[in-house]
Amino acid sequence: MQGKILIVDAISTNRIVLKVKLASAFYEVIQASTADEACVAALRHDPDLVISAMALPDCDAAHLCRKLQQNPQTRAIPMMVIGCRPHADTRLQALEAGVQDVMLKPIDDTLLLARVRSLIRAHNTAAEWRMRDDTSRALGFAEDPADFGPPGQAVIVGAESAPIGHIMDQLRPALRTSLSWSAPETALRDLTPGKVPDVFILILEEDDSHSGEVLRLLAAIRATAITRHAGILVMQPRPDPGLGAYALDLGADDLMTDGFDKKEMSLRVKAMMRRKRIADQLRATVRTGLKAAVSDPLTGLHNRRYAMPHLARVAEHSAATGRSFAVMVADLDHFKRINDLYGHASGDAVLVEAARRLRENLRGVDLVARIGGEEFLIVMPATPLPEARATARRLCRKIGGTSFVIPGASEPISVTVSIGVTMGGLQGKQLPAMDRDANYLLDTADKALYEAKIQGRNQINLARPAA
Repeated sequence: MQGKILIVDAISTNRIVLKVKLASAFYEVIQASTADEACVAALRHDPDLVISAMALPDCDAAHLCRKLQQNPQTRAIPMMVIGCRPHADTRLQALEAGVQDVMLKPIDDTLLLARVRSLIRAHNTAAEWRMRDDTSRALGFAEDPADFGPPGQAVIVGAESAPIGHIMDQLRPALRTSLSWSAPETALRDLTPGKVPDVFILILEEDDSHSGEVLRLLAAIRATAITRHAGILVMQPRPDPGLGAYALDLGADDLMTDGFDKKEMSLRVKAMMRRKRIADQLRATVRTGLKAAVSDPLTGLHNRRYAMPHLARVAEHSAATGRSFAVMVADLDHFKRINDLYGHASGDAVLVEAARRLRENLRGVDLVARIGGEEFLIVMPATPLPEARATARRLCRKIGGTSFVIPGASEPISVTVSIGVTMGGLQGKQLPAMDRDANYLLDTADKALYEAKIQGRNQINLARPAA
């Protein structure tokens, strides 16, 4: 099934006709005849889209939309309204309440299905980010996105012959948004990452000769990295269901089919700005959460959760290329004594400084991660044995050769490190399966570290995995 749709209409014939159209496009359809039934069905079935009649026995579509938004479990479900040509205020009230679109009968099936695809696609994308945000929230990294923010930026794109000036003059008093104009051929050319519009308003003209250029721009906006999350509103000068459906399938978020209307366009642009702002905040919190999930908050190094899959990827790459790599486990000597003598704040300072020295004395391609209290994992891809041995010795000197200045100590203190080294990958030979196992490699390096500790600390010990 392509998705799940809840149809809300008191007239059974309307529901049946719409169900046949949607079912033929492989959508699962649920039905309700009143707003109360719709709220119950939305909770029970979690639809991807609600399609409602404008008037219902117990309320109108705008009121139903507000009822769904009041419940955290249903507030994110998009809603579309179908009805006979209503009074202009009724249509605008529905849009103001949060309805994504109002389609008026007679409805073109091609445009209807394109609008359904567009709304469900946007809903699924938003749902995926919300799911990731829920994971970050469960880990304690995310914050609730605020439904406010700085004024957005919108650019109206159209040929010089289009009534751009009139549209901008009408919109400016109604929007808390910076408005600018661009021709289709220059809309993307001069953009920089810090000056990307939140919304593109693409104006199609009566003369179809420019429509292809504007629609090609629409596809380019969606394919360009810095603009792919921008909102796109397409305005047609007159109804053209085929062209409107094509624009929606290319990636337009919204469509005005009957030319310019100041109130309607301002409502649609405001809604797109709001959705874009919340989506940006969700993506930001997810990225922050993912970074926090794979980083050590004290040292800023990666943690075990990141390091082990990375080690496995390095091992797999070594198996494909035949180049050896080094795995080291470094452990600060007598670290517990530092905590006992000077306190945990001093111990933390030692860890931070040790992490800095390790990181600054490795290549950019190398990984250093904190995998335990005072234990660090170092992975050096494409590294022969002599280079690995020389690097381990250099790291020992960098840690032990200069004293550490820490809070709680009247004088700099001496800190040393022991390092266990193992080599993965056998040049010119088939890599053994166990050499490609991250846990095995870590365990081998850890045993080498243990031998370095037994032999007196402040030294390196090398162990090669058995072939």
